[in-house]
Amino acid sequence: MTADLPPTPRRIAVVCLVVPLLVAFALWAFAWPAARLAPRDLPVGVAGPAAATAVVKEQLAQQKGAFEVHEYADGPAARTAVEQREVYGALVVGPQGPELYTASAAGPVVAQLLQGASAHLGGGAAGAGGVQPKVTDVVPAPAADPRGAVLGAGLLPLVLAGIASGALVTVLRLRGAAAIGSLLGAAALTGLVAVAVGHAWLGALSGNWAAEAGVFGLTALAVGATAAGLAALIGTPGIGVTALLMVLVGNAFSGVTSAPELLPGAARLIGAQLPPGAAGSALRSVAFFDGAAIGTPLLTLGLWAGLGLAVVGLVAARQRAAAPGVPVVAAA
Repeated sequence: MTADLPPTPRRIAVVCLVVPLLVAFALWAFAWPAARLAPRDLPVGVAGPAAATAVVKEQLAQQKGAFEVHEYADGPAARTAVEQREVYGALVVGPQGPELYTASAAGPVVAQLLQGASAHLGGGAAGAGGVQPKVTDVVPAPAADPRGAVLGAGLLPLVLAGIASGALVTVLRLRGAAAIGSLLGAAALTGLVAVAVGHAWLGALSGNWAAEAGVFGLTALAVGATAAGLAALIGTPGIGVTALLMVLVGNAFSGVTSAPELLPGAARLIGAQLPPGAAGSALRSVAFFDGAAIGTPLLTLGLWAGLGLAVVGLVAARQRAAAPGVPVVAAA
């Protein structure tokens, strides 16, 4: 057995090289997006007289690529757009002076950024007689978590729970229906535990608890099914691949502590396609916006979960067909 192992110096070299490489990758994944936070095509709205909004749009356009401007007929329409997650905020120019609608529940960092940007807009907004816009938080973050810290910190445990469920299914040699049932059961209970802590105990969520539990559970299932599916295909290294993908890439590029539109282009694109990024967006939708704009992130989570479960089932069926006399569920 030991004769097949590489010589000891080579194994020492592997340890000495792989660990620093992993550290470098982790530092890049977490530090690079944080160091490059800036608005990139951030959806914002404007409403009011054409002459006033034209000046605002012109000044926003000067910050090339920073804002994606949407025009609305009046203040109520702009407010509805913020409530429906069409835009992160909206500047309304009216006879009573400029007013900025924000939604700190969509991202406290973005709300603060928009307040700072609106204070420097000229023309019909802040620059007219030095009037600063009145700020109205249309969808405020919960008083128990005004900075969104609980939401940001709660994503990683969900990812780890999913990896753990996939790893246990693999280590206990569960196959086929037994593996799928275990993953579904673990995800459902994870969702209930997470909503009990985040909603009932900490008060960091304020939406429908059943919908929140569903998103929590679907997130754990998407990660767990991926881990179990990759492990079924390539063995236990599939668990490590899932951990690297979901933790070092997915969690770092999720944008849950800021907003996806503040991340560098590659991080934003990749993060939106992975379960952690989709989970952050879906959870904000059900927790604070009555499910608005949940379609795309929900589809992403569903695809990861569905594909992972399908692989688990198909690999088990193939093994059963290749060895019809071998039990599907082996003893642990």
